[in-house]
Amino acid sequence: MKQTLVVKLAPTTEQHAALLATMERFNAACDWLAAVAFRERCANKIALQKSSYYAVRSQFGLSAQLTIRAISKTVEAYKRDKSVQPHFRPHGAVPYDQRILSWKGIEAVSILTLHGRLLIPVRFGVYQAGRMDRIRGQADLVYRDGTFFLYCTLDVPEPTPLEAEDYLGIDLGIVNLAVDSDGTVWSGHAVERNRRIFAHRRRNLQRKGTRAAKRKLITLRG
Repeated sequence: MKQTLVVKLAPTTEQHAALLATMERFNAACDWLAAVAFRERCANKIALQKSSYYAVRSQFGLSAQLTIRAISKTVEAYKRDKSVQPHFRPHGAVPYDQRILSWKGIEAVSILTLHGRLLIPVRFGVYQAGRMDRIRGQADLVYRDGTFFLYCTLDVPEPTPLEAEDYLGIDLGIVNLAVDSDGTVWSGHAVERNRRIFAHRRRNLQRKGTRAAKRKLITLRG
């Protein structure tokens, strides 16, 4: 079973700038690739890679693997709706795989940027610390409210299904809100009475139409 673990990065000022520049360049490359894919009606990752790989590397200065990830992200977005050209926000997520991101213990992560690999400290709580050994495959670099995070994929064992020893059937209704298979009835009388009272109040206030009535209607809303 796959789950997502969110880990906060704690880069220095220089590392923060490098991560942001890499993210912006990566998404600019995706935007350029989206125009190519839309123009050529190309939703095949291999075909787009053959036609655009060297151009992306030359024009945007991305590494080989970041270029591959940009092509993959673009094709996935274009496949969702081939009638429109996808556009990518400058601070959209950057997918990293194990070739361009690696963990150095549980205290730091080595991540590839436009300025080479950077060793960046991470911040996490007890919950994250107990699951770091389950991180597998891709991690998305996300920029939110001025802070970088890694959204990591976890391999979690499937929970053992519980065998039910007894069953309870429920029939939902209006006059009676619920009746269970043991014969217990939950009447809707009190709910219906309150509904009628409030409907009557709202109707009278709407007829008045004064400012005070409108203020009272606001307090009764919902």
